Amino acid sequence: MRKTVNDILLLWLYLISLFALGIFGIHKFFLLHTFRKYKKQPLTEPPTPENWPLVTVQLPVFNERYVMKRLLKSVARLDYPADKLHIQVLDDSTDDTVKITARFVKFLKKRGLNIDHVRRPNRVGFKAGALAYGVSQTPAEFLAIFDADFVPNPDFLKKTIPHIIQPGIGMVQTRWGHINRNYSLLTKLQAIFLDAHFIIEHLARNRSGRFFNFNGTAGVWRKQAIIDAGGWQHDTLTEDLDLSYRAQLAGWRFIYLPDVVSPAELPAEMNGYKNQQHRWAKGAVQTALKLVPRIWKSDFPLHVRLEGIVHLSNNFAYLLMAIPAVLLVPIVKIQMNMGDVPWKLVFVYFTVFFTATFSVLNYYSVAIRESLGRKWPEILYLPLMMALGIGLSLNNGRAALEALIGHQSEFKRTPKYKLEGKKDSWRKKLYKPGRSYQHVLEILIASYFGYGMFYFVSHEIYYSMPFFLLFLVGFSYIGLSSLAGQRR
Repeated sequence: MRKTVNDILLLWLYLISLFALGIFGIHKFFLLHTFRKYKKQPLTEPPTPENWPLVTVQLPVFNERYVMKRLLKSVARLDYPADKLHIQVLDDSTDDTVKITARFVKFLKKRGLNIDHVRRPNRVGFKAGALAYGVSQTPAEFLAIFDADFVPNPDFLKKTIPHIIQPGIGMVQTRWGHINRNYSLLTKLQAIFLDAHFIIEHLARNRSGRFFNFNGTAGVWRKQAIIDAGGWQHDTLTEDLDLSYRAQLAGWRFIYLPDVVSPAELPAEMNGYKNQQHRWAKGAVQTALKLVPRIWKSDFPLHVRLEGIVHLSNNFAYLLMAIPAVLLVPIVKIQMNMGDVPWKLVFVYFTVFFTATFSVLNYYSVAIRESLGRKWPEILYLPLMMALGIGLSLNNGRAALEALIGHQSEFKRTPKYKLEGKKDSWRKKLYKPGRSYQHVLEILIASYFGYGMFYFVSHEIYYSMPFFLLFLVGFSYIGLSSLAGQRR
């Protein structure tokens, strides 16, 4: 059948979007190759200092009634000279977290711990503002930071401080662990996502001399590096990513310690998880818009600058994903009318599978093996991971678009419920997600792909079914889980 001009335009738009997504897939191959190249090169262990430096442990918190005692107990157990350890609880809370914290801080002080309960007059700058305020209130040169959902191991400082005190080192980041990895399907999938980020991406970037970033928690900063970079700033939602790049542009070097694991609680409720992902995606794009010109004009080698720009631009992939998502049904209809022209192979199997699907499957399968020492049974979750990533495309694509048009939004914390075992539940606890009707659109999109599957199966067109199924499962899971979370 003759192709119309509109058909050709749609086909080219589809091809271009897939090609752009393929670039991000190729980038995962690059990161995996770099990881394999450097993973067996051990990091030189620095000598144990004769005199341990003064360290302030900063705990930025906001309305964390369920996890404050757990956090404070773990920090109180840190193995470090008592006269060199100072703890700041940077408490911006507006609920009974303030009283819970005040009582426990008083108890810890009686036990001899040097700990301050810091209350600001306002929440200007949210977390970044709290950290900046804390920096101004401490004489310590080194600052360890933990979010409320973390439970640092006692040896954290003894393992990180010897690295951070080396000349030229501005920040040390440790790997996140997962207290509630097996709590639910959502936490299992998150754990795999995060393991890939920390095990593959961080090691590949750091060991190869490229930009890599502080993750907002479970790391140690040198105060002078923060000052030289311009301090904590709150014009993006990812103040950690922003400061990381500014500090490296200012000449400071970072160290990543993959063998030092800091356990944390993963969000188990879909709306809280989506808010977290929205914040991370929007903040990363804001940081890209803010710093890419500076990165490009810097004196770093070209390959370092290019990888840094791709790193900060990763969330544009969610916007690009919207194009093939919307066009998938009409494109397959067009292909049905194109006779024996090999567009099917070019469009669907070669471009999508080999540049995107295979790279993702390979990337995360390596992360599973490296983190758990095995592939089974976790590797069976890989198709669901792909579906989850696709289902998040509306949420994260909206975040990227908001950043592009300059739409400002407040820092929305991720609720923590102290979910350590499967018997623990978030359903009857406070900190409900804010009202949003995005799940309605996600369910409608799932219905759209359900229609597509029904239509093409009825016409005996089966080659595109795996892709329709991924979109259907992804948007259904995200949308229905979000609806269930809001109806609790």
